[in-house]
Amino acid sequence: MTAQVDVLTDGYAGDRVASTVTLIRDGSAAIVVDPGMVARRGAILDPLAALGVQVGDVTDVVFSHHHPDHTLNAALFPAARFHDFWAIYQDDRWDQRDADGFQVSPAVRLMATPGHTMQDISTLADTDTGLVVLTHLWWHADGPPDDPLAQDQDLLHANRARVLAQQPTLIIPGHGAPFVPTFG
Repeated sequence: MTAQVDVLTDGYAGDRVASTVTLIRDGSAAIVVDPGMVARRGAILDPLAALGVQVGDVTDVVFSHHHPDHTLNAALFPAARFHDFWAIYQDDRWDQRDADGFQVSPAVRLMATPGHTMQDISTLADTDTGLVVLTHLWWHADGPPDDPLAQDQDLLHANRARVLAQQPTLIIPGHGAPFVPTFG
């Protein structure tokens, strides 16, 4: 089984900031990654509806980390389970678990990738075209080479290498359009 990945909105960072928001569909799972700050909620909801997915259909929401620019619109998805680096939250339940290696669905798993924050996780989706990695290890295709807000630059670079070792066909960064990674 493979997942289908659709970017709902490309993020950006500068004098204004928006997270890249992505939908992953895998069988009965509809997973939204990083429903954070956007110019207007329609930047998330309109493309979602165009793909035939209603907010109540979203089964899971993944936070790459807990900065508001990646979490602010989580309440748009009231039926979802919410995933972060150490737990799954739904309604009034808080089920603690390590995110590293956790299978959200058959073709979607989480990977601990600290660096930007010590709680960062990446979402890995096996698709028909190969592995797609959704991560804040990169803000956009050009990096930046050193994350100006990283809590640990060395760890960030080590985790970039770990992600690239998986040989993803596509990286969806925290604040930019998807890009094809280069190796070596």
